[in-house]
Amino acid sequence: MQKKLIVVESPTKAKTIANFLDSSYQVIASKGHVRDLSKYAMGISIQEDKFYPKYAVCKDHEDIVAQILSLAKSAAQIYIATDEDREGEAIGYHIAYLIKEQNNKTKKSSATQEIAELESQTDHPTDNPVFTLPRIVFHEITKSAILHALENPKTLDIYKINAQLARRLLDRIVGFSLSSLLAHKISRGMSAGRVQSAALKIVVDREREIRAFEPITYYNIEGDFEGIHASLDTYKGAKVKNQSLRDKEEALNICAFLKEQSYRVQEVVQKNKTSPSPPPFMTSTLQQSASTNLGYGPSKTMGIAQKLYEGVATPEGVSGVITYMRTDSLNIAKEAKDAAKNYIKATYGDKYLPKTSKVYTSKNKAAQEAHEAIRPTNLNFTPQVAKDYLKPEEHKLYTLIYQRFLASQMADALFEQQSVCVGCADATFKASGRKLVFEGYLKALQEKSEDKLLPPLQVQQPLALSHINAKECSTEAPPRYSEASLIKTLESLGIGRPSTYAPTIALLINRDYVVLEKKQLAPTESAFVVVGILEKYFTNIVDAAFSASLEDKLDAIASSKTSWQQMLLEFYTPFMHQIQEGKEQIVSQKVSVPTGQFCPQCGAQLVERKSRFGAFVACSAYPKCKFIQVPQESTGEHSPCEKCGAPMVFKRGRFGQFLACSAYPKCKNIRQETPKQEDTLVKCPECGGQIVQKRGKKGGFYGCNNYPTCRFLTSYPPVDKPCPECGYLMVHKAYKKKPSVNTCLKCKFSEEVAQVV
Repeated sequence: MQKKLIVVESPTKAKTIANFLDSSYQVIASKGHVRDLSKYAMGISIQEDKFYPKYAVCKDHEDIVAQILSLAKSAAQIYIATDEDREGEAIGYHIAYLIKEQNNKTKKSSATQEIAELESQTDHPTDNPVFTLPRIVFHEITKSAILHALENPKTLDIYKINAQLARRLLDRIVGFSLSSLLAHKISRGMSAGRVQSAALKIVVDREREIRAFEPITYYNIEGDFEGIHASLDTYKGAKVKNQSLRDKEEALNICAFLKEQSYRVQEVVQKNKTSPSPPPFMTSTLQQSASTNLGYGPSKTMGIAQKLYEGVATPEGVSGVITYMRTDSLNIAKEAKDAAKNYIKATYGDKYLPKTSKVYTSKNKAAQEAHEAIRPTNLNFTPQVAKDYLKPEEHKLYTLIYQRFLASQMADALFEQQSVCVGCADATFKASGRKLVFEGYLKALQEKSEDKLLPPLQVQQPLALSHINAKECSTEAPPRYSEASLIKTLESLGIGRPSTYAPTIALLINRDYVVLEKKQLAPTESAFVVVGILEKYFTNIVDAAFSASLEDKLDAIASSKTSWQQMLLEFYTPFMHQIQEGKEQIVSQKVSVPTGQFCPQCGAQLVERKSRFGAFVACSAYPKCKFIQVPQESTGEHSPCEKCGAPMVFKRGRFGQFLACSAYPKCKNIRQETPKQEDTLVKCPECGGQIVQKRGKKGGFYGCNNYPTCRFLTSYPPVDKPCPECGYLMVHKAYKKKPSVNTCLKCKFSEEVAQVV
């Protein structure tokens, strides 16, 4: 029997959807993009002011593409079910295109022919097989959503495809051209990009502010009136402005004068203030909230959200428990609103329902309002129920999403604001307080609001001044960006889109342009060098307004208002002129300092050069001779190289110290040195070897010295004491705000300890 084939992106999503359907369907995952531009060349042909991408099947996707095409040959029907954003639309297009090419008995299409087909499809809908394959979209991966999508198929959106095509070519033109220039003028490994460089300039500009900052000392005059703490508001008939009192002697004189005065209550004001319910999450606000409340980085947040969207265990079986997580929309489906209304009424009561249903709109004018905000797909799958089905990190993020969605559909909170003015003939002090009158949406968020109450007071009531002082304060430099605050800034400036925030920050970290220090993004010296050059020669690339305007143009392409070819041409011509000027005018920073030593391979002089990883010594005859001298720390007492017999020495690389053959590069042997007895921790619970401390790309860890035969590892220090319950290995976990514990890695038995054993 011929089966109906559904092509999605993710294997997890494929598995979840397959569970909802009968045996007449087969679901397969493309595992992301199946075709892309070359990694080693520009991959774009430009002829007569037109752009032709040279797409090829990705090397690591050849097998899955062959599998998709094989199933497509015998399929009764083929459904494209990739993600609903532009990237998903483009992936769907490439899959459909490969299927069409397979069925095409004539010669395969060229890049020119492919673009011609796309452009004809825009203006004159045809029977092109690429655009006749049914396209199904869904905001959530639930059985009802999938069945509804299959009953109401659409076709691929040519305008979304064009927008992604323009974005991909634009980023390739910028990235390939600029990165090549930077590598030539500064050092290999340097890169630049449209969104990446605009984001990097924001981080560098903040660091410049911090370095240029000079603190200002000022004084705040505060007084205590029978338990009421108040701040000086007016003096001698003039308003006391923030940071205006900077002379210490003057501040002390004011305190001395006011200490001798008599005071009365001049004004008492009480009024109610509404605290509006928060909107549901979209991508940027989810990443910010997860960072603030859970300490998750953007990439981690999106990885967990992806699992929750694609399918996890629930009481009804595997299902997606949140809607699509890459969205800039705050829309909520009517069915979801009705479900929330019923749940809130049953759980909290009528008074927690707003008089009219809450509607939120994104401040981003380009938001794709056809999408939904991030919300739970089934309100009966409460955080309490979910705790038995989700992993701890999944449960924490799901709880955040669940509570925020419920709160968004609940009544506003109500506070009573209190304000008191206490004064004498020459001055007034102000104090304020508040108390929660009605918790509203705070009930769902499970947030407690501490009341700051003022005592009952009457106008003209005398109050004694019990204490007054001039509190010395100092202005502080602006903080470095955290991942959350940078995302908020990128969003507010219109730089990038929901799908690009996390990858952009990850790229800056991986390129060593920024480092995470105490959860803040600190730019490296390489970042200052790159941004400095881009500011001077490529002002528009690092300009936030220019980057945002390009995003607007991509949105215009997606809504069929602009030609993608014209948009690319308008950017390409002046940009390539800038590239040419850069080649001619930018002075090379590849400074070589002679060391007085000579290359052991060719005899040329050795020089010290700089790279983005620091200084190194290499042959001056590069690229003819590629000798690099790795710093040797010590020879030590190690057994000789088992491959060539030369001494083994400690060397230092990008990720720390390692043991390698001194005959490098003739012999490239490296090994994990067996630790000295005093460095031995405990025996490996898997193979009986020794557990030693190691260092990897992401920091230190503990692993077996029999690697790779034994792959045991742990992030925590092992304890030289077996578990009293099962005999397995115990590790030490230290906490700041609660007692440290020794925990078994197998049965999770724990015991409190005073210090590391």
